[in-house]
Amino acid sequence: MNYDIIVIGSGPGGYVAAIRAAQLGFKTAIIERESLGGICLNWGCIPTKALLKSAQVFEYLNHAADYGINVQGGEADFEAIVKRSRGVAEGMSKGIQFLMKKNKIDVINGTAKIKKGGKIDVKGADGSTKEYSAKHTILATGARSRELPNLPQDGKKIIGYRQAMTLPKQPKSLVVVGSGAIGVEFAYFYNAIGTKVTIVEFMDRIVPVEDEEISKQLEKSLKKQGINILTKSEVQSVDTSGELSKVSIKTEKGIEVIEAEVVLSAVGIAPNIENIGLEEVGVKTDRGRVVVDDFYKTNIEGVYAIGDIVKGQALAHVASAEGITCVEKIKGLHVEPIDYNNIPGCTYCSPEIASVGYTEKAAKEAGYEVKVGKFPFSASGKASAAGAKDGFVKVIFDAKYGEFLGAHLIGANVTEMIAEVVVARKLETTGHEMIKTIHPHPTMSEAIMEACADAYGEVIHL
Repeated sequence: MNYDIIVIGSGPGGYVAAIRAAQLGFKTAIIERESLGGICLNWGCIPTKALLKSAQVFEYLNHAADYGINVQGGEADFEAIVKRSRGVAEGMSKGIQFLMKKNKIDVINGTAKIKKGGKIDVKGADGSTKEYSAKHTILATGARSRELPNLPQDGKKIIGYRQAMTLPKQPKSLVVVGSGAIGVEFAYFYNAIGTKVTIVEFMDRIVPVEDEEISKQLEKSLKKQGINILTKSEVQSVDTSGELSKVSIKTEKGIEVIEAEVVLSAVGIAPNIENIGLEEVGVKTDRGRVVVDDFYKTNIEGVYAIGDIVKGQALAHVASAEGITCVEKIKGLHVEPIDYNNIPGCTYCSPEIASVGYTEKAAKEAGYEVKVGKFPFSASGKASAAGAKDGFVKVIFDAKYGEFLGAHLIGANVTEMIAEVVVARKLETTGHEMIKTIHPHPTMSEAIMEACADAYGEVIHL
């Protein structure tokens, strides 16, 4: 019952932290109340990408004639699509089980609550409680769908992302409230398979954390696909008494009422910090997140926190990096703090979005004089051959020293391309070095080199 490290939560932060701890020789256990892999593997990153792939395949079928192929018929089998998605998630969760056994990590099923002195109570499914102890406890409890007071989720007519992945039947109409990554991904998926979709966004543009030009391009692309988009709009109430829900939306033009079978609330996440013993132990929190130092140590000796419950981007790869950094620091290795301005963000709608670093606006606000380069995929030979000409690459450099300040991509497969920029920025690569880095032809990634050349007036293919 005594461990060097106990990790509470087995999402991409928790299970990665546990594996690294085991690799470093710590006697390690992980506590999980649901399924290994947490939200990401079971209800987030992985199963949603399976749904999106099904939508993409369906779109290919519908546009097969564009590629010189005649396909007769074809319809989306919603139940089969959901079943495939769940199968992918289950397979990944089993993979985590294998990794736990391989690394000799004890898996404890139940709900954990930390106590003083490194003690942890775990309540099992049968109601019984067992006590464990650890020199170091890492909190990795993740987050859940945030609920708005005027948009209470009932799991049927007003739903969160979990229900959106396992609806018993495909809705004919859907209102998506919020246009962050979760919102636009589900909007794309349901629209692609035939649901009438409306996106409602409170801000003046969709995907508001992205560069403004990215937002404009995505809105143009999604509208072309048939999605209704309302920006500068707010859902005031939802009447669920009838067969269809009546969604009252305050817009610039006044109140608009839209009827829909289902309303998806995608207005962000809420960290899971309740009922895990923080108050009793005295762990400091600030605005719903656990306060930690650069290496994820809380104000209480032996207690650490990573992932969605601490400040920083709520992304799976961030949680994983934090888990590794935290454990390596506990071991006494030389570790550098994570650079949160070099974290790639990806959205997997179609066209995809990928970005890292400063937006153009943020760079100027930070006092930089900037050089900006753009290269549209309409000028890319590979994009034309693939039938994926929507989108562009935008890069931002410091005009004085050539520092690579940021990149913003929208188009097919850009989530696979962004890592090049992340590595370049980590290595402090300049704009001129990017231009002189020979890229293979024909590829989508050439657009990054061409955009860099555009920033310096050297672009060839524009």
